[in-house]
Amino acid sequence: MLEPQNTKKIKILFVAFVMLIGFWGHAKEDEMILIKKGSYIPFFMTKKGKEKVKSSKPIDVESFEIDKYPVTQKKYLEFVKENTKWQRSHAKSIFVDSHYLENWQSDLKPPQDQENSPVVFVSWFAAKAYCEWKKKQLPTVDQWEYVADDQGRGAEAAKKKILDWYGKPNEEKLASVGQDQPNGYGVGNLHGLIWEWVLDFNSAIASEESRNSDEDNNMFCGSGSLNAVDSSDYARFMRYSLRNSLKANYTTANLGFRCAKETKK
Repeated sequence: MLEPQNTKKIKILFVAFVMLIGFWGHAKEDEMILIKKGSYIPFFMTKKGKEKVKSSKPIDVESFEIDKYPVTQKKYLEFVKENTKWQRSHAKSIFVDSHYLENWQSDLKPPQDQENSPVVFVSWFAAKAYCEWKKKQLPTVDQWEYVADDQGRGAEAAKKKILDWYGKPNEEKLASVGQDQPNGYGVGNLHGLIWEWVLDFNSAIASEESRNSDEDNNMFCGSGSLNAVDSSDYARFMRYSLRNSLKANYTTANLGFRCAKETKK
């Protein structure tokens, strides 16, 4: 028995609609925001010889793109399916600690009902590998902080939000990404959901020379106390201090990441 022509059309439209929704959801998750070049005041103290110097000299940041949201459990699952060496049971202990993907039920089973929540319990090595798989890279400290600085827009409100977040216990079940108001650049979930890995996570200390160093040992050990320009800015102080306390194979329940990409000049 042949279907009525109208029924066929409805089915075709329905299938097309479902495909469109699927495509839109994928594009939204992978959406990147273009950040134009500019500068911001860093949060560290430079050093001339043995003398510490508080510097208000801006750091220039070239234009780049950054993920609108942190990488989700669903997107990380795609990564480990294709890159088996980063599955929980296969990852080498030199690159991840014993808590890697601790909240997953198995190699290919993220936490139930959290597919759109940020992936956590991932090391710097794992985050870096994911970004490279996507032909991107982790944002640098300067890139991340430049976006977070948001040209000073809503600075006090942002600081209060961060301090309120610090004062709350970790949520066992993280919220989905995209539920907060993006900042002035259009980048969401920078604060209040998770901490985030950056490429040079523990190099923002001591001297200008160390900021430009490519030495691997900067990436693998805590680098001591931070010489803050403004130690009263507790929100930023805690963020920098956390970064400098990490090692590259550490994983925690509230530490995830997003990717960035340099723009063609």
